[in-house]
Amino acid sequence: MISAFGKAFKTPDLRSKIFFTLAIMAIFRLGSIIPTPGVSYKNVQTCLKQVNSGGLFGLINLFSGGALLQLSIFALGIMPYITSSIIIQLLTVVIPRFEALKNEGQSGSAKLTQYTRYLTIGLALLQSTGLIAVARTPGRLFSGCSYPIIPDASWSRILIMVLVMTSGTSVIMWLGELITDRGVGNGMSILIFTSIAARFPTQLWSIKLQKGLFAFLFVTAIGILTIAAVVFVEQAQRRIPVQYAKRQVGRQLYGGTSTYIPIKVNQSGVIPVIFASSLLYIPTLIVNFSGSTSKWAVWIQQNLVKGDHPIYIASYALLIIFFTYFYVAITFNPDEVADNMKKYGGFVPGIRPGQRTSDYIYGVLTKITFAGAIYLAIVCVIPEFLIYKMNVPFYFGGTSLMIIVSVTMDTITQVQSHLLAHQYEGLIRKAKVKGRGR
Repeated sequence: MISAFGKAFKTPDLRSKIFFTLAIMAIFRLGSIIPTPGVSYKNVQTCLKQVNSGGLFGLINLFSGGALLQLSIFALGIMPYITSSIIIQLLTVVIPRFEALKNEGQSGSAKLTQYTRYLTIGLALLQSTGLIAVARTPGRLFSGCSYPIIPDASWSRILIMVLVMTSGTSVIMWLGELITDRGVGNGMSILIFTSIAARFPTQLWSIKLQKGLFAFLFVTAIGILTIAAVVFVEQAQRRIPVQYAKRQVGRQLYGGTSTYIPIKVNQSGVIPVIFASSLLYIPTLIVNFSGSTSKWAVWIQQNLVKGDHPIYIASYALLIIFFTYFYVAITFNPDEVADNMKKYGGFVPGIRPGQRTSDYIYGVLTKITFAGAIYLAIVCVIPEFLIYKMNVPFYFGGTSLMIIVSVTMDTITQVQSHLLAHQYEGLIRKAKVKGRGR
């Protein structure tokens, strides 16, 4: 890994991509600490020192890199985009028009991306309005802190704050797309990684200060074991052997090669974890924004807030398993793979081409996906359960570590792909020079 990054900095075009990505990450972090006009920065910092920032808004604050509770211009973070992506992907299964756009290829994907952007802006307007409505009343955003977060609660001031936060979300989307187009890695994943990693050192050290050395070493050990498990499973795959029959074109024979279809144990990556986390915080968010004290609100507060409650654990695990199957189903089509194999003369040994091959691939995919879903649920649920049981003031559990490790590995894979392409380009240039010399 270290050698790959060392070689990357020696390659001019890849080096510029890496520096561009780092610059965008720096801009994203800068926007996370700039307060929204109308917010009392001094009172916010005072409340943050008095009140634990975990619990209700812990997950959202985690994905925003601490920007949410500071009410910065990037307070909403990446969450509106994640939520809109979930909705659009669900609609592709329900609405035939969206399904047709998905099957159109690049042009259809561009339209779906545009719909995701529009929905993100709409959700950002709703979420910023709700957040400001909560923050304008002292003691609601920071329970136990009576300092006024928004001293001037006039409608003109609130309107400006809503527009600024919504614009901040639009800028975040733009920054993520810039990384995807001109940088290294997936833009939105990189920004989520930046948000989580930014708070990691301070939160980890707070365990040592508040809970002592034993708790610090225990949480560190859990983190190391989780990282090792993630790295091992992320590289594991099931290879389906494929052979291509020989065919004669003119006087030459083509084909006759053997290859395989790689199916990763965790085919869906970190997407189910992000989707499950995003959906699980919505009921609690609704309760907090509404200020309701009815039975359903009390039940949500008691059962769906902390990670040590059985209902929370079961809901989180089931959502991860569901989204794992859902995401694999919309990204991997066994029928399409089987048709392409049949078209080019490929077949699985012992399996008839066509529908039989499709059924075989589907059966293998189902078994592997089940193993991957269980792995994701265990990795994300158990560390958080143990951390909550120890009452550690540390919101990073398996979810956070899973995201960090997965994004890091994906980025390294892209860097290695760029290096490999650069090497091939160098070999081609050398071959051309030698050919001219002859």
